[in-house]
Amino acid sequence: MNHRIRLRDLLVARSLERGDFVLASGARSTYYIDARKTLFSAEGQYLVGLEALRVIREAGLDPEWVGGLTMGADPVACAVAHRSWIEETPVHAFSVRKAAKAHGTGSRIEGGLPPGASVVVVEDALTSGGSSLEAVRALEEHGATILAVLTVVDREAGGEQALRAAGYSLLRLYTARELLDAPT
Repeated sequence: MNHRIRLRDLLVARSLERGDFVLASGARSTYYIDARKTLFSAEGQYLVGLEALRVIREAGLDPEWVGGLTMGADPVACAVAHRSWIEETPVHAFSVRKAAKAHGTGSRIEGGLPPGASVVVVEDALTSGGSSLEAVRALEEHGATILAVLTVVDREAGGEQALRAAGYSLLRLYTARELLDAPT
């Protein structure tokens, strides 16, 4: 089985909707990709773990941790961590809260990420780059070293340019066009 094609087909079947939508960025779109519908499924977890870890390794990166802004990043980070353990090259997962907790330790970053750790920021879909940059800011304040940002689907709507302008490179599994043009 070609895992890349199977994950693409699963994203098209489970996560791609056509219509009139307002995105988190405020932009309007004729399609919506709710990648979580795929990424929280058992098969989606398996496939995104394989593909995301492959793309990270092929980029020559060796992060200690992966994660990003909850909740889009959570299934991707956990799938990568799980797959990395199977491959005996552990990469741990973390999650960045949208705001610091008002109780307990008041932490914004969950999962035990130590200051100084090397990380790849992950997310389910990239539009403007705002969620990734919010996670990056929180991680830099924490003392993490950002190696790159990885998204499952790049909507090609300015996110990559925003990340590059801030000094970060983008890794992607798919573009929205790849999903929109895929056979159904």
